[in-house]
Amino acid sequence: MPTGRSATRMGPAELMQAAAMARRFYLEGKSKIQIADEFGVSRFKVARVLESAVEHDLVRIEIRVPAELDAERSDALRARYGLRHVVVAESPADAADDTPDPEHLGEVAADLLGELVSEGEVIGLAWGRSTIHMAQALRELPPCTVVQLTGVYDAGTAERGSVEAVRLAAAVSGGEAHPIYAPMLLPDSATAAALRGQPGIAAAFEYFDKVTIAAVSIGSWEAGISAVHDMLGKEEREHYASLGVAAEMSAHLFAADGRRVGRDLGERCITVEAERLRRIPEVVAIAGGRRKADAIGAVLRSGLVTSLVTDTTAADRLLAQPPGRRPALDRADPDE
Repeated sequence: MPTGRSATRMGPAELMQAAAMARRFYLEGKSKIQIADEFGVSRFKVARVLESAVEHDLVRIEIRVPAELDAERSDALRARYGLRHVVVAESPADAADDTPDPEHLGEVAADLLGELVSEGEVIGLAWGRSTIHMAQALRELPPCTVVQLTGVYDAGTAERGSVEAVRLAAAVSGGEAHPIYAPMLLPDSATAAALRGQPGIAAAFEYFDKVTIAAVSIGSWEAGISAVHDMLGKEEREHYASLGVAAEMSAHLFAADGRRVGRDLGERCITVEAERLRRIPEVVAIAGGRRKADAIGAVLRSGLVTSLVTDTTAADRLLAQPPGRRPALDRADPDE
């Protein structure tokens, strides 16, 4: 009985020819035309022999990725939301169900950033646990400039947060660092405007239009999962919740369908403007976990991000949701 997938058994001469052709094609990298010339047959004959080699298990083709990455979910999520790159990492088996942004997502994002960045580019980093973990995991980057895209969650922890992330990334690349020593949220728009005019902060803002690759975090509108939520008082949190906030990214608020809401909040924040973010060629969002899944979906529908690093827990929920009216790569504003 044949052991392969085909019921037609290959004779010894046919078997040896198939093995030789398969070796030339798969191991030596020769083209079908080169193989045809060597064996004195047509390239169509070579194609049929190679197909037969696979059918009879003479050649076995495996697509293998590291065990911690999920290729099937990555591709399905990329296609469903119209993204450029999606990397889905396995959710840690011992992670609590309500754990947001497993730390290993930062390591995956660091590998992705190292792959995407070319010499001379300008990287933008927004505040967030995920981007901080990513910066800490960076091991190699080509020479590039690194600029901070948002103020810090707490000025007292700047050295352990986004400012340090910018410095770490710049140190790895050997390029310039442009941090922002200012809180993300200010008491009023006048104070925020005054801070934006300060030389150091203004210099960082001037780089925003030069950013070619940005890394951002996503938060859902609940305590401990959104920096902005935690910085506001109870009345303000309830006010923005009443507007239908489902997600927060870089101090911008989003409804479930991707529309921006509560835009007045941005006037009080030190952050990259949404339309500037939309013009950055590559914006990688890093977020995962069950509690952030819906928020990730809202931001993917906003047209502000092009790529995603997430985990299997969030991916499964995202694949069960409607993707939005237009692919993410269209960069379309849902309000228009």
